[in-house]
Amino acid sequence: MKDIKDFQFYEKKVLVRADFNVPIHNGKILDDFKIIKSLPTIKYLKEQGAKIILISHLGRPQEGEKVSLSPIAVKLEELLECKVNFINDCVGRGAQKAVNKMVSGDIVLLENLRFFAGEEQNDEVFAKQLANLAEIYINDAFACSHREHASIVGVPKLLPSAAGFLLKEEITTLSSVIKNPKRPLIAIFGGAKLETKLPCLLNFLKKSDHLIIGGMLAPVILAIKKIAISGQHFNEELEEKVRSIELTNPKFHMPIDALVGLRDHKVDYLRQSAVGNIRSEEQMFDIGPESVRIFSDIIKEAGTIIWNGPLGFIEDERFANGTLSIANAILRNSAFSVVGGTDTDSFLAKNNLREKFGYVSTGGGAMLEFLSGEEFPGIKALDSENE
Repeated sequence: MKDIKDFQFYEKKVLVRADFNVPIHNGKILDDFKIIKSLPTIKYLKEQGAKIILISHLGRPQEGEKVSLSPIAVKLEELLECKVNFINDCVGRGAQKAVNKMVSGDIVLLENLRFFAGEEQNDEVFAKQLANLAEIYINDAFACSHREHASIVGVPKLLPSAAGFLLKEEITTLSSVIKNPKRPLIAIFGGAKLETKLPCLLNFLKKSDHLIIGGMLAPVILAIKKIAISGQHFNEELEEKVRSIELTNPKFHMPIDALVGLRDHKVDYLRQSAVGNIRSEEQMFDIGPESVRIFSDIIKEAGTIIWNGPLGFIEDERFANGTLSIANAILRNSAFSVVGGTDTDSFLAKNNLREKFGYVSTGGGAMLEFLSGEEFPGIKALDSENE
């Protein structure tokens, strides 16, 4: 995989696939972390005299909601202290005209409206349209590189390509904690979507010295193991994989107590319970104090810590203490810590803790897939560009 420093960029049109999928409400950016992480690549290209063509997308909008990258352009102007020309499309006359007018050091931000229109997936025509805008391609979107999108895997086949500073940083950091971590290696997984996280969980059950489980992953596993009651339905494949996990494995740590509420958590109902005594009308929403104590004691001995996903339903303050306690337990240790996941990242930022961790990944699902050992289409495309 070529590095960004392997190219001469002066007067070259450079297409940079960035990830500016940040939370925006009423035109206001709520968290600019990903934007800031993209700055080293953009600044380097500007210093080298490139014509910088940025392309990104926002998340799927709610029904009736309109989203736009235009606030990103404004934020980039503020951070870079230069003009950023925003174009509300990424191909067609408007985009081509804006690119044709560019001179050395100019920056254009194109909005990828095709992302949710079904035209990104393996679309050779779209890839060619994007490639026609530029002379060099830079992938700096780690959080999207596990997807086979035209702007991720199609363009590198058509243009000289390289990894940006952020993509290289993510690969280097995450590879180090997989291949050569300082031990004991502690992995902590929370959040939801057990189906998505299970491959990574099973991988770290082999690789790590201790694996801690919380969030909505815990009640699902406990239900499949017939230890706790759950109203959820599971497919046979998921059940079979979970049944292969031995709860008596000394490396595998599940909550022993929980804070529970009624399934409609909005009702004012809260109690502490052993996980085996949760009632049919109740649901586990946070790990309990005994689980916090046990998990904190394990974390205390760590040499490297990987954390993805909150330990409770952090959207409700009543169920945020477990996650906050585990965050503080990690910070009390001098171990190198790697954190990822949108919800975890947002929670740490809200509590002014994000900057205190060793490394915060810009990827959630991407981080999990990388740690699972999955091959990334976006990285493979850079490795095999123009074959």
